[in-house]
Amino acid sequence: MSAAVDNGHKNSLQDTSWADGLRGIAALFVMFSHMTMAFARWIVIPSYGKNGPVYLMQRPIFRLVASGAAWVAVFVILSGFVNSLKAVKLARAGQTEPALSNLATSSFRRSFRLVLPATAATTLSWFITQLGAYHTAKASDAYWLYTTSPNPSASWGTAVEDLVYAIRTTWTYNPENPYDQPQWALLYLLQGSMFVFTALLVTINLTPRWRVLTLMVLYFWSWNWGVKLGDPMVGPNVFTGIMLTELNHSEYPLRFAKFSPIFVPPLLVCGLVFMSFPSQFQDWAPWSDLLLRWYWKLAPRNAELMRFWPTLGAQILTLTVVMSPHLRRALSHRWFIWLGKISFPLYLLHGSFMRSILAWMLFSRQQITEMEEEGHKYMRYPLPGKATFVVVMPTFMVILFTATHFWATKVEPLFGRITKMAEDVMLGKIETNTALPVRKD
Repeated sequence: MSAAVDNGHKNSLQDTSWADGLRGIAALFVMFSHMTMAFARWIVIPSYGKNGPVYLMQRPIFRLVASGAAWVAVFVILSGFVNSLKAVKLARAGQTEPALSNLATSSFRRSFRLVLPATAATTLSWFITQLGAYHTAKASDAYWLYTTSPNPSASWGTAVEDLVYAIRTTWTYNPENPYDQPQWALLYLLQGSMFVFTALLVTINLTPRWRVLTLMVLYFWSWNWGVKLGDPMVGPNVFTGIMLTELNHSEYPLRFAKFSPIFVPPLLVCGLVFMSFPSQFQDWAPWSDLLLRWYWKLAPRNAELMRFWPTLGAQILTLTVVMSPHLRRALSHRWFIWLGKISFPLYLLHGSFMRSILAWMLFSRQQITEMEEEGHKYMRYPLPGKATFVVVMPTFMVILFTATHFWATKVEPLFGRITKMAEDVMLGKIETNTALPVRKD
């Protein structure tokens, strides 16, 4: 019986499909955080007033539906983990040249597989903006909807200029995309993949022990210089992902598997509580006020308050999964794997669908009324009653997941073919006339 359990643990610890499952959950909770910002902003604060009444959804772990920053951190960690997985395995086997070749190829593909879908999603959002699809969302009292819904351009000529601007600024310093706000994180995901390539390029010839020690130095160092690159949390999360890859390929997960039911649950709870840290009014609840005081004592100088604890929590969460065969097995369930396959389309499309289809479903029968906010009066559609949400939200989810599944199965393969064609041409797999011919002497 014990041997069977050990073999089961070994099989679970060799399987890395859990990363797809966790990525899918992260994408789902990013969407939930935007829904929370739109329809239930009271969850964002930890209580009603300093030491005031606290509702269930404002308590730690339950409030993870409002912790978008924590789930974006999970995305970045998994990016570091997945992008380094094969290269580290080859390096540990002494196959340095194949490892470097894999790094170069995967980094090349990563750029295309991020930029192409993002550009397509931006273009889709831009087009329906010009058709007035976001008018209802813009006039609603749903905060996240009306603050992220752009107005149509003055003319189609101006619209083309606006589209070019949106695509360009998605990939520039302090990124912004007026047609798809969640794309602010894509530059940092691309930046993170370049960190993986650079870090492993420097350390690929080191032994695993020295490579991990070097990555630890980079981890702590990046808390200092990361802010100069626009986001201080990318470096720590990416280097965490690479170190988790090293841990995944080591014997430690299997060696400690029998003890994982003892140490994993408290670690998991700790990580989820850290991820629950509110983005504002942190001193209103005792638990978040305690973390706030610890932040001022422990955090590096350039760390962001609202993201320090969520980032550490995301790192602890992924560590517990790597060390737990039970969590790995759970996250490798076929439904979680499917959720992981549609995670990027879900991340790209949910905003546009919320501002168009969901806004129409929720507000089409509402009467526009006068409202006052910070001394200014506005005409907006009020939020509908709970019964409307109960009916509308399941229907919307079916529409959204059907669309993301279609994107993942029909549209993503097209981007894959374009990436393969570019790879063949640019890496010299297809003979073409060179711009600067090679000398023959």
